[in-house]
Amino acid sequence: MHPVVKLVVQRVALGLLLLLAASVLIFAGTMILPGDVAQSILGQSATPEALANLRAELGLNEPPVTRYFNWLFGVLQGDLGTALTNGQDIATSMGRRLSNTLFLAFWAAVVAVPLAIFLGLLSVLYRDRWPDKLISAVSLASISIPEFLIGYVLMYFVAVQLGWFSTVAMINDSMSVLEKLNAIALPVAVLTLVVLAHMMRMTRAAILNVMQSAYIETAELKGLSAFRVIFRHAFPNAIAPVVNVVMLNLAYLVVGVVVIEVVFVYPGMGQYLVDHVSKRDVPVVQACGLVFAAVYIGLNMVADIVAILANPRLRHPK
Repeated sequence: MHPVVKLVVQRVALGLLLLLAASVLIFAGTMILPGDVAQSILGQSATPEALANLRAELGLNEPPVTRYFNWLFGVLQGDLGTALTNGQDIATSMGRRLSNTLFLAFWAAVVAVPLAIFLGLLSVLYRDRWPDKLISAVSLASISIPEFLIGYVLMYFVAVQLGWFSTVAMINDSMSVLEKLNAIALPVAVLTLVVLAHMMRMTRAAILNVMQSAYIETAELKGLSAFRVIFRHAFPNAIAPVVNVVMLNLAYLVVGVVVIEVVFVYPGMGQYLVDHVSKRDVPVVQACGLVFAAVYIGLNMVADIVAILANPRLRHPK
């Protein structure tokens, strides 16, 4: 088997094992939560007989191992269960919410990724000069401030004082793309500021590490301009660590949007999860946790595979 194919297969297998381990942790974590699910559904006035019947109906009397495998086999068949609070199919309800979260994450990535790479290259081009120091200072300030605070500040000044955008990022299927983009402008701005600094600084660090190589010194001795050396020689060889950090931040854009969605009342996965956590709807919490874990592990697996394919020593083994 070709070394590249072998490494890709190993990464995929490792990703599946990690997802299985994550499913165990998610199920165990929801099972050890304090309180009684049946009591929270029926209320404090429920009779012991009603509570016993509901526990039997929900399968709460079965051993945890049996309940886990029943849940896992259902997930493998595409059945995420039914929400306890409203009786709706979780997969159907989550599909709409997940598409909204991916829509928000996509546009945040469209803005953040090219901007981060450009600013990282610009910092290297003007290393230790005022553009580099200004970009580093602004990025460090943005990464040090909690995202909910950035959201409230933008909401007050941009939406309330200037009236440019809405304070609530509500979207629906009847809206056009431009109307949706106008609604999510502030959440996209906050997410961009949150992930921009990390991607930019990692891009800068990766390129500076490559700049210490002997072939870069040779290119400089040939009289090539700094712009050509960075863009033609340094950046292509620093693409693997850059891809890794981009994928990590893309995973955050999907998994870590819970706070942003709550702040802007955005109808995505984060808001859906928070709403059902407060109602102690365990099947929904388990399904959301598993989807978040799958997205995070999947994007990291893609980053590993891209890094493997970007390595010439693996593509052309001796």
